[in-house]
Amino acid sequence: MPRYRPHLAARPSWRCRVCGAAWPCSPARLTLLGEYRENRTGLLIYLGALLAEAMTDLTDLNGPTVPANLHDRFLTWARARSDGGPDRSGQP
Repeated sequence: MPRYRPHLAARPSWRCRVCGAAWPCSPARLTLLGEYRENRTGLLIYLGALLAEAMTDLTDLNGPTVPANLHDRFLTWARARSDGGPDRSGQP
């Protein structure tokens, strides 16, 4: 039986150590959503802090050319749904 390997970021490239995709990769996102299922605000704060670290690392690595999609990559996917479904963010 294969052993589970967590999909973590390799720094300073911010690529997944397991699958090589831009982190947070799909498996990492699913894990984070599960871990923070009752605290969407906490997830966004955590991801915001990681975004700041990634910006620093990637600027140091690549110079002034930082990927333009970092905000979407780190934050947009984690926002609470606004499709009329139940709000699971823990906010009233």
